[in-house]
Amino acid sequence: MALRWWIVLAGLLALALPLSLLAGQVWINPLGSPVRNAVPILVELRAPRAVLALIIGGGLGAAGAAMQGYLRNPLADPGLFGIAPLAALGAVLAISTGIAAQGWALPLFALAGAALAMALLVLIAGAGATGGIGRAVTLFTLAGMMIASLAGALTSLVISLSPNPFALSEIVTWLMGALENRSWHDVALAGPPTLLGVVLLARTGRSLDALTLGDAAARSLGVDPARLQARMVLGIGLVVGAGVAVAGIVGFVGLMVPHLLRPLTDQRPGSLIVPSALAGALLVLVADSACRLFPLAGGELRLGIALSLIGAPFFLMLLVRLRREWA
Repeated sequence: MALRWWIVLAGLLALALPLSLLAGQVWINPLGSPVRNAVPILVELRAPRAVLALIIGGGLGAAGAAMQGYLRNPLADPGLFGIAPLAALGAVLAISTGIAAQGWALPLFALAGAALAMALLVLIAGAGATGGIGRAVTLFTLAGMMIASLAGALTSLVISLSPNPFALSEIVTWLMGALENRSWHDVALAGPPTLLGVVLLARTGRSLDALTLGDAAARSLGVDPARLQARMVLGIGLVVGAGVAVAGIVGFVGLMVPHLLRPLTDQRPGSLIVPSALAGALLVLVADSACRLFPLAGGELRLGIALSLIGAPFFLMLLVRLRREWA
């Protein structure tokens, strides 16, 4: 990626971050008359929310770029692995059983669900890593789709068995995804695993570049299918699990960001991972800031809904473009 685009991304982030701290239903004008309780609003409410948006968006952007390179599929998204649905199932179980009343329980259950998904992926698809990279990718994709389908069915079952309407309402609200009322505790919870996940994914860059040359060429260049698969599972599991644990389901970031940046790079998957992390952080930060500006009867527009309203038409546009290319 050209240096000028790195500078543009860094400049946009530097501009968007302070604006996100000032924007909201109560605008804070640093040059105007002082707002009552402005410091607590900035430090305790908006600052952790903005940092969390950067963490989640950066992780999802990097995961999307790595996943599209690994599966060699431009329509791939981190949710395809089944890690996000199973993490969501863990959180839904915590809410349904009432354990979520303990502050630590919901993120812990979500992270446990993500860990279970990672273990299942390795157990089911791990055998394919010894039979060639192409076979490993195929088994990996099918295993992820199976886990996602099973997790979705179990989540629906838990919702249908919800003990009371209050738990049902909380489950549905949480599944929409949001950064509302998050604290520095959530930042401390999501930050380390997301950073570790992004580092692991960034280290797969050379192997993903080799995959573009074909399975035989990749093996001749020293790509170990088992090691690559393990890094992908662990990296995406940490990123997605941490994001779901603190914010619920936030989709389409990993799908949109790599597509927007790919024309600006040399088309190598490895060169797209870190820029996608920066652009993903910017996208989620801007989307979350916009959510504060659209108050609804029950609060504010949910982040997951806002990104879906953007991502669904974007996905449709990609399908139309691919159909024209294949025609």
